[in-house]
Amino acid sequence: MPIDRVTRLLAGSAVISLVLSGCAAGSSGPQLPPASFVAMQEGPGEEYVIGPLDELTIFVWRNPELGAKVQVRPDGRITTPLITDMPAVGKTPKMLADDITLQLSQYIQDPLVSVIVNKFAGTFSQQVRVVGATEKPASLPYRANMTLLDAMIAVGGLSEYASGNRAKLIRFDKESGKQKEFAVRLGDLLKKGDSSANVMLMPGDVIIIPESAF
Repeated sequence: MPIDRVTRLLAGSAVISLVLSGCAAGSSGPQLPPASFVAMQEGPGEEYVIGPLDELTIFVWRNPELGAKVQVRPDGRITTPLITDMPAVGKTPKMLADDITLQLSQYIQDPLVSVIVNKFAGTFSQQVRVVGATEKPASLPYRANMTLLDAMIAVGGLSEYASGNRAKLIRFDKESGKQKEFAVRLGDLLKKGDSSANVMLMPGDVIIIPESAF
């Protein structure tokens, strides 16, 4: 076969391969960058927003009698020594500590207050929801450094008929004020151990897993 013809055939094959690969990539939708391997913290992140039924520990330095372990009531409030019906829901632990400090300053000089979230449910906007073809769909409290793999372990993985590589992650974009949709490769992550398919999650993410058509 003449060299020129071979060259043309190879060039044509290369173009076809590029077109096919481009179509395959485009059909799956945009993807998030892989998650770095950072251990998920047991507690919520610094910007965690306290929700109803969260369990808190209030520390008051040098005044332990003013501290307490409390559960946020369904009405969103807590009660501690010297403080009645303090609103807690919708605040970060630091914001709540500042509010308690302000109240206690009426009774003691320069109080130092810290708030630790022991058990947390989180507000609706702080939860990660996994729905569709999974063993146990659930709403999960967001934890610092939470990844897609962490969420899937918590819900027991994919169901028998799940189409993992067709899953979608829905995320609210604060800048545009709109929801964005990303493709996630759950099949590659859970069945092949492909770490590049693991992505970082954000509070409010929704993971939707469809069933296979076959």
